[in-house]
Amino acid sequence: MSKSVTINQWIAAAHRGDAIGDNARVLRDMFRAWGHESHIFSLTIDNDMEGDALPWTDAASRDGDITIYHYAVPSPMTEAFGRLPGTRILHYHNVTPAHFFAPWDAGLARFCQVGREQLATMADRTDLALGVSEYNRAELESLGFGETGVLPIAVDTDRLRNAGPVPAIESILAHDFVNILFVGRIAPNKKIEDVIRLAEIYKRYVDFRYRFIFVGKYDAVPSYYASIRGLISEYRMMNERFWFTGAVPDIELAAYYRHAHAYVSLSEHEGFCVPLVESMAMDVPVLAYGAGAVPETLGGAGVCFTPKDLEQAAEVLAALIYDEPFRTQVITGQRARLKDFSRERLESQVRSVLAAVA
Repeated sequence: MSKSVTINQWIAAAHRGDAIGDNARVLRDMFRAWGHESHIFSLTIDNDMEGDALPWTDAASRDGDITIYHYAVPSPMTEAFGRLPGTRILHYHNVTPAHFFAPWDAGLARFCQVGREQLATMADRTDLALGVSEYNRAELESLGFGETGVLPIAVDTDRLRNAGPVPAIESILAHDFVNILFVGRIAPNKKIEDVIRLAEIYKRYVDFRYRFIFVGKYDAVPSYYASIRGLISEYRMMNERFWFTGAVPDIELAAYYRHAHAYVSLSEHEGFCVPLVESMAMDVPVLAYGAGAVPETLGGAGVCFTPKDLEQAAEVLAALIYDEPFRTQVITGQRARLKDFSRERLESQVRSVLAAVA
């Protein structure tokens, strides 16, 4: 696309540390560098994001020659998106199936159900529908979307690689324990209960010097989080070996990655899984259950396993931590895979998207 156009992006919420918002900012800066006018419009904007994102109620949000709607939750944006006069591109980040939340929170389960219902309404009102993974693209196709493609999430790994030290945290993390990391919200689809069961097996048969660290919000589904704490008590494990940090700024997140001996994901539904890319960028060997888009994101890197045999997973986890040749081999593979998420590769993919709708 050679001539200058206006490319707007719509997101539901603008706050730091959110993968969708971070992705939108990377794309906006890219569009501007190419000579296009580009803005991000959001329904809600945190105080520290004012000016970086503009209110969606601003009339200018409807004036884009191209509008990219980043979809992950139901909102009033959906109906308005379908009426826009310009080119409409849907960027689908996935909606968690309602059945994961149904036993824990009927309101959240309904919210997810509505999210998937709204997604289907855009099938005949979208010029191009992009999944952040082939897994998501296939879902769009199954819902009747015509022109579909894949545009992965832009993950800004430099914000972690270049982060400064956090002595107060790192002095504790450096103590004589193995740090096993998970990053993401504590939600039912993430299957944190399986991580606790893995910890029990690891403690019993592999090593008592463990510490599991969960970085991310834990108050989204209070009853689910309470059940996780209950499971730790049921196994009579020490609470101080399980850290639930809540949401943290990037500088602290980088510290947790730097001191992690391994990253574990036992999630059963992922549309992309940004922490896998972050772990690869920070040289943390990954052990992940192969559900949803996880095998696609890893692309042969890390250790991706099925079925969910936790005893075998504990053995592999021990090898990732203590078997230095194996650990080195895995990290080398992750570094190679990381090149597929480079800025140059992303720019090429975005140019192809713009050319498709020119």
